[in-house]
Amino acid sequence: MEKQTPLHISGAEAVIRCLLVEGADLIYGYPGGAIMPIYDELYKFSDQLQHVLTRHEQGATHAAQGFARTSGKVGVAMATSGPGATNLVTGIADAQIDSTPMVCITGQVASHLLGSDAFQETDIIGISTPVTKWNYQITKASEIPEIMAKAFYIARSGRPGPVLIDITKDAQFELFDFTYEKCKGVRSYQPVPQLQLDQVQAAAKAINAAKKPMIVWGQGVILGEAEEEFKTFVESSGIPAVWTILGLSALPTKHPLNMGMVGMHGNYGPNLLTNECDVLIAIGMRFDDRVTGNLATYAKQAQVVHLEIDPAEISKNVHAHYPVLADCKSSLKALTPLVHNKPLTEWKAQFAAHMDTEFETVIKADTQPTKEGLTMGEAIAAINKYTGGDAVIVTDVGQHQMIACRYAEFIRSKSNVTSGGLGTMGFALPAAIGAKMGAQDRHVVAVIGDGGYQMTIQELGTIFQTGTAVKIVVLNNDYLGMVRQWQQLFFDKRYASTEMTNPDFVTIAKGYHIDAKRVSKRDELDQAVSEMIASDKPYFLEVCVEKEDNVFPMIPTGASVSDIRLQ
Repeated sequence: MEKQTPLHISGAEAVIRCLLVEGADLIYGYPGGAIMPIYDELYKFSDQLQHVLTRHEQGATHAAQGFARTSGKVGVAMATSGPGATNLVTGIADAQIDSTPMVCITGQVASHLLGSDAFQETDIIGISTPVTKWNYQITKASEIPEIMAKAFYIARSGRPGPVLIDITKDAQFELFDFTYEKCKGVRSYQPVPQLQLDQVQAAAKAINAAKKPMIVWGQGVILGEAEEEFKTFVESSGIPAVWTILGLSALPTKHPLNMGMVGMHGNYGPNLLTNECDVLIAIGMRFDDRVTGNLATYAKQAQVVHLEIDPAEISKNVHAHYPVLADCKSSLKALTPLVHNKPLTEWKAQFAAHMDTEFETVIKADTQPTKEGLTMGEAIAAINKYTGGDAVIVTDVGQHQMIACRYAEFIRSKSNVTSGGLGTMGFALPAAIGAKMGAQDRHVVAVIGDGGYQMTIQELGTIFQTGTAVKIVVLNNDYLGMVRQWQQLFFDKRYASTEMTNPDFVTIAKGYHIDAKRVSKRDELDQAVSEMIASDKPYFLEVCVEKEDNVFPMIPTGASVSDIRLQ
């Protein structure tokens, strides 16, 4: 490699040049005093790098997450010091628990002022340490190339996650000789464990001896870009497969071996049969409490095979009898030829029988209702009809999220964008902006509740300014629906602080010059969804749904997955 001639430039310009080398030509942010030198350089590089001005720093992180989730690239968010930096923290924590690659750049007061309680000074390194994969404070311009290279490498490698780089204002002004070298490794950091063939063989032996095997897959399949390998493994083994909410869309919804969703509001069969299978094959998932329910009763009869990239997740919550540490692309490649295909006719029939029960008890009334009020399920069914399962569905958190995960249909991967582990209300609207920018050739539909929508409603301004053609569907029940459901079921219908007095959402959308419509009757829904999907511009649709509908099936908190309730 030929030696670079150093450029004598400022720290601020160096940051921009680092971003360009890393392919980060789209960033989300909000300017302020301590980051102004970098923004000044952005102005000069505006032909090479797009900056999207969100309306709140939290919006910048969620947009960066949405972009990362649909594009597979590292999302970048930028903010000033003090409140600008602290406003990033929720999005950073969300990205950490959901393994989303993101680099956050914050300005900081000049280094001689550190620790003096200067204007807009806060210890963002101390604050963000528990919720980042790595963070670092730069006080000298000469550190910028190495630290930025390291930041992108750590954010995207192994199990991805968020990294925060804090740069003092004097380091942004300081001149130095700039050269850049991409990071290829960091001492003492092994992003991907070396695949052990003996682990694979032991896992295959256990799977081949199984009479009732079951696969549970998570987002690791998508992050590892192992969708093809996973599909081949499922089809060649013939084993029924079920998913966590972040794993959704890695296998087409209508695939004959896709048996549905596990977890608190997952499907009836997959949850019940978790406690009947004899081998549980977990692929790229982390046995979160919403999936397992009561750990004391979770799959105790089963031998557990766990394909996982992060050693910290092995036997953390559920004991893995057969751990296979590696990225799941290489572990599935190694495992598939060793696993025998079995008909498993009776075992699969159990899934089908439970699905029939769930259809008659729950699904039919959700998606083909005969009662007067509109349901969330039929709104999702209408979206499926006009997108053919090829849209990216971005959801917020609450009842609408569970309904969308249960009923949205997907034919390709990276299509389900939601806040899984942190459960961040307000996630969907900004995340949908990023998701659309990361997948410009696709329909992106944000499905949001009336509660979460109002947490980040200001990002309509970003949609208006950028013209990003996001379709926004607010399923409005005038309640914080999920909390109200719990209050109904477990707190004797004491609806404490869950009823919402909402504004006129259509007028607000029109105030941002976004086409908008409201439907409250069944005979209006189909036409409205058709019109929304056909539009090539941003569109807002409010669907007024029944106020006190509940999401079932449901596993009460702390209960066993076998105690799943259909009503």
